[in-house]
Amino acid sequence: MKAIPERSNVNAEIFQNEILPAARPVVFRQLVPDWPVVKAGRQSPKALADYVRRFDRGNSVSTMFGPASIKGRFFYNDDLSGFNFQQGTAKLAAAFDYILEYGGREQPPALAVQSVPTRANLPGFESENRNPLLGDVEPRVWIGTAGIVAAHHDPSENIACAVAGKRRFTLFAPDQVGNLYMGPYELTPAGATISMVDFDAPDYERFPKFKDALEAAVYADLEPGDAIFIPYLWWHHVRSLAQMNMLVNYWWAPPAPGRGSPRDAFIHAMMEIKDLPPAHRDAWRVMFEHYVFKADGEPGAHLRAERRGIVGGQADPDLIRSVRAALSRVLGRN
Repeated sequence: MKAIPERSNVNAEIFQNEILPAARPVVFRQLVPDWPVVKAGRQSPKALADYVRRFDRGNSVSTMFGPASIKGRFFYNDDLSGFNFQQGTAKLAAAFDYILEYGGREQPPALAVQSVPTRANLPGFESENRNPLLGDVEPRVWIGTAGIVAAHHDPSENIACAVAGKRRFTLFAPDQVGNLYMGPYELTPAGATISMVDFDAPDYERFPKFKDALEAAVYADLEPGDAIFIPYLWWHHVRSLAQMNMLVNYWWAPPAPGRGSPRDAFIHAMMEIKDLPPAHRDAWRVMFEHYVFKADGEPGAHLRAERRGIVGGQADPDLIRSVRAALSRVLGRN
């Protein structure tokens, strides 16, 4: 695999004008080495826990817990009817206590505290640990023992900052979806569809095209203070290696007033189009290419601006809401 390119001396202007539009992964070495939380993590796991506890409101947070036998790999059970771990909630302080007590074992039970929004749960944390590349994007905290998060993607841009522990990120462009052998959409470990391939022991008879995915993959090992930019819909596999790991990430996407989720539209298209006769699918492919992906340019350019409706580039939010409501009524009858 190739290493992800690295940039230094990047400021918010360079990120917004150069890196973000390029839509390629970038590593920022020592972007946040002076964060107080990073300094606490460098001292010891206990110092890190004590620092974060200063801001803790005592709310319950989302957690995943698995026995030592899963070796930190949060995944499905054997028949894909459930998972090899338990999902639930816990107090952040209790999670830290657990990691401090059990995380040092050679093969501890796996615990992951997932995507904790800081403004409601750790007020004041954000003001002491600011991302120099972003404006008003809420940070989220991830804490856990050594573990593995299967390859998945998010419908958002992502900057992830390593706070404590070493992490390896393995990334794949969106066009590698056919080589990653994705799991069910209806049942997922944390909302995102994941790859079925065990990266530690790939079954090439069952997943032969995964070799092609690895040839196209890029990777980075992050130390405390480092950060990585993961572009929109890029697949990423994440391995946390230390007794106590902590990550702070930022998700954002351009505002879309009145619009719904592209993922919802995608899932509906899968249900309604993929099993049509081949000629019908081909016809809809042309329609999608023309109207959605603008293969021929702006599809409504020949119309007066006030008559382009949803075909136009910036449809009126009220019109979008009206069309969505009509679709909802139709879908509700089916």
